[in-house]
Amino acid sequence: MRIHISGVCGTATASLAGLLKAKGHEVTGSDQDVYPPMSDELARMGVPVASPYAESNIPNEAELVVIGNALSRGNPEVEAVLDAKRRYTSQAALLADEFLRDRISIVVAGTHGKTTTTSMLTHVLRHAGFDPSFLIGGVSLDLGTSYGLGAGRHFVVEGDEYDTAFFDKRPKFVHYLPDIAIIGNVEFDHADIYPDLAAVQTAFTRLMSVVPRRGQLIAGIESPALREILPRAKSRVATFGLGEESLASWQARAVLLSSHGAAFDVFHEGGVMGRIAMSASGRHNVRNALAATIAAIEAGVSFDRITAAFADFRGVKRRLELRGEVRGVSVYDDFAHHPTAVRETIAALRSRLLAGERLITVFEPRSYTSRTRVFEKDFARAFATSDEVLIAAAHLPGKVPEAERISEETLVASINAAGGKARFVPEVGEIVTDLAQNLSSGDHVLILSNGGFGAIHQRLLDALPR
Repeated sequence: MRIHISGVCGTATASLAGLLKAKGHEVTGSDQDVYPPMSDELARMGVPVASPYAESNIPNEAELVVIGNALSRGNPEVEAVLDAKRRYTSQAALLADEFLRDRISIVVAGTHGKTTTTSMLTHVLRHAGFDPSFLIGGVSLDLGTSYGLGAGRHFVVEGDEYDTAFFDKRPKFVHYLPDIAIIGNVEFDHADIYPDLAAVQTAFTRLMSVVPRRGQLIAGIESPALREILPRAKSRVATFGLGEESLASWQARAVLLSSHGAAFDVFHEGGVMGRIAMSASGRHNVRNALAATIAAIEAGVSFDRITAAFADFRGVKRRLELRGEVRGVSVYDDFAHHPTAVRETIAALRSRLLAGERLITVFEPRSYTSRTRVFEKDFARAFATSDEVLIAAAHLPGKVPEAERISEETLVASINAAGGKARFVPEVGEIVTDLAQNLSSGDHVLILSNGGFGAIHQRLLDALPR
């Protein structure tokens, strides 16, 4: 089939493009913003990408148009499809129809940790010889890609709670036919589509409702909002958490965080199964690894094979990824854009630092929620744990109503009031110049953005004195 994907540079849509190509379909795409890593992935796949959006981008011979969830009425490609009554669908619906219906679907969901947990589980299954298919909302360093079409029975898919498309407002993950579902945590996010935490809980309840009774739900019991809705599950439930005090059926105990990563003992129903050691850092990644371990055991992987797989797990691009080091200054890239993720990412990097080394955080408010005022105090507390913070200008602030819009200066003041040391430096060029003049050996720069951020990582590495 000839398929065109409008909004192809999204993590899920780009991965779908790769899966469709691997299955033998002919794929073209278009998008407004084209940047790495997904633009590199699409080029590698051989998927031509047109930009910006235009009616002419859709080939006349396309038999089906996939409309990404970022597109809405008024987009020229959406209007052209509707005017001509062309066949169209969503990324989530096509993924289910083409790939999930005849496989064992393992859906990895939650407000945070989805990409890393999906990568961990896929790596474990591959290491054990299961040859799973997978779709990840990022590029795994171990797998070298965000998607794969394997010969095995399992399909591991990152389950996003964002809505499916302008014509289907259900969460994407309800389409994914889960046999096993992981929900790591539930918090308020996506303020552009969810008015409050209760609405987010409803979305995750919908995922729980489509797990069959023979299936399994793996739930992070330390998340209060998730714990509250767990009684609504109709399937088997396995809970997980850190320490005996979590009261979870699966527990990570004796957690050790160091400059080498993390290690922990896995307990199930009070009995120790063994110890996992990995290079991934932070307590949040211990939770992610524990969830992936439970799912792998449910899929039939032995614990010995699981520990061997984690021993060589490398991680995911844009998840505390070291982009380079120049004369003792290290520059990291991370996708964190929610205060909980920011706090955990800073703590994870802090656990790797030696005495006397500094952690400088640079943040671009880019997601819809991070460009609103809703999390200002939470962001302030999270960023205050850095030695220094540079806040960049919010990306396209006009998309948020003025009364709800974040004030960068107010956020800086809140960070300083919380005990941090923050400054507002609006433009990427100014940030690069500022840091290049003031960094010294032993400094670690953590750059947080869920977008391209003006290629700041490489620009900073290039600007540092040699």
